[in-house]
Amino acid sequence: MAKAKTVFYCTECGNETIKWQGRCPNCGAWNSIVEHEAAPRASAPGKGRGGFAVPRQESTPIGEIDTTEETRFSTGFGELDRVLGGGAVTGSLVLVGGAPGIGKSTLLLQTCGFAAKERKVLYVTGEESGRQLRMRAERLGVDGKELFVLVETNLENILDSIARLQPDLVIVDSIQTLYKEGVDSSAGSVSQVKECTLALMQLAKSEGITIFIVGHINKEGSLAGPKVLEHMVDCVLYFEGEQTAAYRILRAAKNRFGSTNEIGVFEMLDSGLAEVPNPSEMLLSGRQENAPGTCVTCVMEGTRPVLAEIQALITPTSYNVPRRTSSGVDYNRAALLLAVLEKRGGLKMSASDAYINVVGGLNLNETAADLATILAVASSYVDKPIGDEVVAIGEVGLTGEIRSVSFMNQRISEVHRLGFKTCIAPRSARGKLQVPEGMELIEVKTLRDALSCAIGAKRRTMDN
Repeated sequence: MAKAKTVFYCTECGNETIKWQGRCPNCGAWNSIVEHEAAPRASAPGKGRGGFAVPRQESTPIGEIDTTEETRFSTGFGELDRVLGGGAVTGSLVLVGGAPGIGKSTLLLQTCGFAAKERKVLYVTGEESGRQLRMRAERLGVDGKELFVLVETNLENILDSIARLQPDLVIVDSIQTLYKEGVDSSAGSVSQVKECTLALMQLAKSEGITIFIVGHINKEGSLAGPKVLEHMVDCVLYFEGEQTAAYRILRAAKNRFGSTNEIGVFEMLDSGLAEVPNPSEMLLSGRQENAPGTCVTCVMEGTRPVLAEIQALITPTSYNVPRRTSSGVDYNRAALLLAVLEKRGGLKMSASDAYINVVGGLNLNETAADLATILAVASSYVDKPIGDEVVAIGEVGLTGEIRSVSFMNQRISEVHRLGFKTCIAPRSARGKLQVPEGMELIEVKTLRDALSCAIGAKRRTMDN
């Protein structure tokens, strides 16, 4: 019997090589080359990897390509539609990843319940029995005559069922449980995940079926399996949050049909996931009054302004090197701001441990939160509250200047809508801002101006 042909494959970029190497020649990743058996190609001409017909494509001048807007439909969740770019696109392949138990299957099963009212939906599960899925659907209140369930892990059987049922929406839970006959490796391996995803991608594009696939994540928090998996799909969604907390955040790491800056916020209830249309109120709920070491800022998540509370705790250090811990704020950015605060603000941060946290599990990736972070740290240092009705927005430079950020009018409108009376903003934005009636806008130019306005701290008070 002839020996099966094997190839060497990079798990990071998907590049195939003729021999094993310590470093991938394409992407430069170390120890990413693995060996696997090459999958047999389709025997019949005009057939895809799954055995279904694939129409032959001809080259077309770019000026003659139809630019009609893609067809979208609502998933039933406004937050999910926002992250997808306005709804699910017909014929798209979407990958949903997240930690075990975070709510991926719950989100997709509830989406099936909404979609089954107008479309034919097939839910393929390889991790649960039909009875388990039915019990969970009853708990979530999901029902519908057009919602079908298939308990199967064989890819050929799944493709055959799809060909007979002709659904509009397919959910595959999960891609790591599927296997393709003819590939000599176990389910979840690099070659199996690659071949199964490729077959589903060809099915989605050729038949116009929208497919959501669930992907597991590894201990580093990235999607398990080959990196090429993320390159093959149209959209990659991450479902994030702490299992002990009620709130979940859905964000897009890749989206061919929309922006990757939008987020969706959900709350996990006994009856399933519920949308949080106003995340600012959620993130600020339970805020303690007149507490030192806290400051509110406004960041932009795509086109949506979101208010977030930044907390800081400054204590005298008992180590030769002070400790620095940040959650929700980039560690290197936090270290930079602490250095600016010591050099330009006069606070001896080198003798203090600093702990910075963003309430609600939100990650602040833009510089508009710099000023609020510094004011929260300074407030904890002097043990004096900033004020419950104060919001700070602005970027802090290395020389201590306060710089303007984009979308200031939208941020200020959101601040006013939630009842805050005072906003500390950069003076460089003067003349461009539309200040709502009843709101006080304090314009600052330097870090010392901001410290003086927020906590009234003098140099001698900080040194004591």
